Amino acid sequence: MRKYFGFFRSVDNAYVHVLDQVLHNISIYLVPIVFGLVSIVALVSWNAEYPEVYGTPLDFRVSEGSGATETAEQGLALLVNQPNVRRSRTRLSEQPFWVSFVTQPEKPGSSAVIEFPSRHSIDIACWDAQTMLALGRGSRMHTEGAMSSVKAGFSLAVQSGLTPRTILCRVYSVGPAKIEIAQWGAAQLQLSAQQFHRKSGLLDGGMILLTLFVLTTALINRDRSYVLFAGWLALNLRVAAQSAGWDTEWLGYSVPQGWLFEMRMLTFALYSILTVTLFKTLFFEQLEKTRYEALLRLVQFASLPLLILSIILPYRNFLPILWVTTAVAGTLLGFLVLRILMLARTTVAMWYCASMCITLIAWGSEVLAASLSINWMTGAINFVTAALSSSLLTALAMAEKMRVEHTERLKAQTELIHTFEVMPIGLFTLDTDDRFLSANPALIEMLGQDVLAEGYNSWGQYFKEDSWALVNNMIRGQIDGDLELQSKEKSDGTPVKRYLVKAALSHGKIEGYLQDVTEKYKATERLRFLANNDSLTNILNRRGIQEVLQNAMNQLPEGKVVALAYLDLDRFKLINDLFGHAAGDEVLKQICDRVAKLLNGSQYFGRIGGDEFIIVFPDVSISVASWICRSILASISAQSFRVDEKAFQVRCSIGLIEVGAGTQIKDAVSTADRACREAKKGNHDNLVIYEKNSTGFHDHEAELDLIERLSSGTVTDDLFLVMQPIMSLTTPYASLNFEVLLRMRDRDGSTIPAFRIVAAGESSGHMGMLDRWVLSSTLAWLDLHQAELTNTQFVCMNLSGASLNDEKFVQDAFTLLGKNVHNASRLCIEITEGIALHDLANTRRFIDKVRSFGSKVALDDFGAGYTSFSYLKKLPADLLKIDGSLVVDMNEHPANISIVETIVNLAKNLGMKTIAEWAEDAATVQVLAEIGVDFVQGYVVARPQVPEAILRATSAASFIQDKELDLFLRNLTSDPYTMSPNYLLKQSRFKNNIEN
Repeated sequence: MRKYFGFFRSVDNAYVHVLDQVLHNISIYLVPIVFGLVSIVALVSWNAEYPEVYGTPLDFRVSEGSGATETAEQGLALLVNQPNVRRSRTRLSEQPFWVSFVTQPEKPGSSAVIEFPSRHSIDIACWDAQTMLALGRGSRMHTEGAMSSVKAGFSLAVQSGLTPRTILCRVYSVGPAKIEIAQWGAAQLQLSAQQFHRKSGLLDGGMILLTLFVLTTALINRDRSYVLFAGWLALNLRVAAQSAGWDTEWLGYSVPQGWLFEMRMLTFALYSILTVTLFKTLFFEQLEKTRYEALLRLVQFASLPLLILSIILPYRNFLPILWVTTAVAGTLLGFLVLRILMLARTTVAMWYCASMCITLIAWGSEVLAASLSINWMTGAINFVTAALSSSLLTALAMAEKMRVEHTERLKAQTELIHTFEVMPIGLFTLDTDDRFLSANPALIEMLGQDVLAEGYNSWGQYFKEDSWALVNNMIRGQIDGDLELQSKEKSDGTPVKRYLVKAALSHGKIEGYLQDVTEKYKATERLRFLANNDSLTNILNRRGIQEVLQNAMNQLPEGKVVALAYLDLDRFKLINDLFGHAAGDEVLKQICDRVAKLLNGSQYFGRIGGDEFIIVFPDVSISVASWICRSILASISAQSFRVDEKAFQVRCSIGLIEVGAGTQIKDAVSTADRACREAKKGNHDNLVIYEKNSTGFHDHEAELDLIERLSSGTVTDDLFLVMQPIMSLTTPYASLNFEVLLRMRDRDGSTIPAFRIVAAGESSGHMGMLDRWVLSSTLAWLDLHQAELTNTQFVCMNLSGASLNDEKFVQDAFTLLGKNVHNASRLCIEITEGIALHDLANTRRFIDKVRSFGSKVALDDFGAGYTSFSYLKKLPADLLKIDGSLVVDMNEHPANISIVETIVNLAKNLGMKTIAEWAEDAATVQVLAEIGVDFVQGYVVARPQVPEAILRATSAASFIQDKELDLFLRNLTSDPYTMSPNYLLKQSRFKNNIEN
């Protein structure tokens, strides 16, 4: 039974579906087709219910009068010599016009009516031209006698008869009145009046109904453009009514004569404004493309003065301005319509352009007919039909616009629904009680399939307790931007997730989105971690450890202490070179793990280089920090580090300092680094400690201060030169050679040692500046005292390796030598052997260039480095300066004597002179003389002297204080001059000056 019941129900459903389709098609397609066909048949073959009837035009004579005081007899006299015409225009004259005409005979028993159809006539009076009896009079307010109002004008009932009658009339008009006279039968005129009022009623009703419909549409859609269109339709109705002559009524009520012409002027002005505004509203985007917006703006500017003039000017004066404005505006709008139609080939543009064309043509024809008295144009174009046509076409344009907008809304809605479904971000709607009302698939995937199910749709079931309060604060505007929330912890161990939420209150509901940012949060936390931590070892990086150090140092003024350790792995690079970076990285991780286990949570370990680390000990005394550092040294070296099957033994060095208040981070790290380098020398059990008052700490602070001074622009003010004599062993009393040495005054007036100046200059990159100052100062001093240095053959100046590799310094040096060629011949540039051999080709080019200026070149510290004698033949030096380490104690080490002797013989064979440094006693000088050294330099001869002492001396031997050496030299030279009394007296005085 159930089976049969189901079958019949399915058959019934199919029948209902077919019935629905049939009824739908009849309603949608058949009914409109039937109405259309019946209407066509009616227009073609049925009899008209209201047939068109026409009166008989009468010829008349017309003449303009001179004023209201003229009598009928005077008016008739004006017409005597006037020709008969069918129509005449008043040309805006407001003077009375006299007209006379002869009625046509009527059939016996019929009545005749004379029609004066001008809508601009405001007063008319008629007389029998033969008897001068008044026949009737009428105005827009009332009529009397045989005169009555009909259609847009007036009518005069005349007696029927076979004899024609001559009638005289006086007509007053306002505006571009057209005088016409027609004779009707009474019945025909009544039928024509019925047609007139029927058409006006149809026009009024249709236009008002359309206006109300559009206005209702505007109110429903809340679209101002439809309000504008409704207003334009209403004004279009009034313009059409004025053209047809029934603007004397409004909604079945007569317009007072005092209002009539003001309403006409205001109607024209408002119509022009609404036409332009509607045009711009519909085609705003297209106007931008035409690039002729200025033309429309010109029309807009003209509309507002027209409105003002319509209020203050009389009708007669307003009309010419209206005609001119209409001609110009019509031309411009017509041009813009064509441009828009060419650019925007849309249905809306086509309908509205057609409407505008009809409106402009009809309006233009009315203006031309009124202003130029072109009578044929009023018959060719009817503004009533034009108004109806333009309104219909504009309505079609607006309907098409509505259709396009509706289609776009449907498309946008479809796209919105599609976007809602495929959006990877969770979209939701909540009620004010925190229950989910809607959710897209992305949200359901985030929170679960039951998020919309009753009992599972509460916000608090998915997020932490305070999250709903935060959402409420957001929708009240108390929270700007997005809100980050955390999901509830679940008992099944599901990881807690983080979400980004944005919500707002809309129509009593909460609309928002939810975005899963768990992975982004993890990535951000990882980036935040990497900003301060080393990616390999996970300990602090340079930025992180410096931040920790800065925070600790900020507490120094409060009486806290801070210790800083600099840890460097010894020869760790060998692991990377021999076994690869993977093995080295693994060893670094194990080292960091060991060190971290020896530190508590308030002590920080950071990596600042490949194998360099910093340990910060906030509020830890230097003694406790040193004990921890020793534990670290023991932990690293006690047990090897294993990577796969390999074991690596690692040692390290630590420099530990006590940081003082006011110390800069870079200075503290630099000092710890210096202590670590000292520890690497292996003399302190790989740990060097600088306490705040230790010598090493102060030395490094002084070095940092010196570097800072070298960076200032006024450091050269503290530089000065001293000169150490170089004595010839062949003519010690006849030569005065010396080496220029750089010195610097400290802030307290003491002299800074040369080695500290050089160290600071090389580490700060200012050696080029120092050497440039020495070179220029030396050349300037030689130029100033060249007359007093008659016994000086050469002046040595040491050039650092950094300067030799500084291309700018090299070019500056060549420039200085080129400008001082006459003194350059006395200059001897000393180049350290190790530097010379570092880049042999570059050194050779430098030597050749220097010697081209006449200067000499000496290889300094020869024998101290990895000397290769084969290089000497490639370097055309003039002098070899034997390193002082081979000279200072050569009498105690015979091997040194042999080495020095070998160097001397080699130099002689290569044509070079030799200078032995660090000659400290007479015995050393004696040995050097015996093995053939040419010059000696050392304290036994003289310490560095001020330039003034050099100028007072006659030779390098003038400074000797050692009697044994003095006696040796006298015996060595046996020079009669040096033994003369005058020389001995001069030498005695010079030595006394030195001693004093």
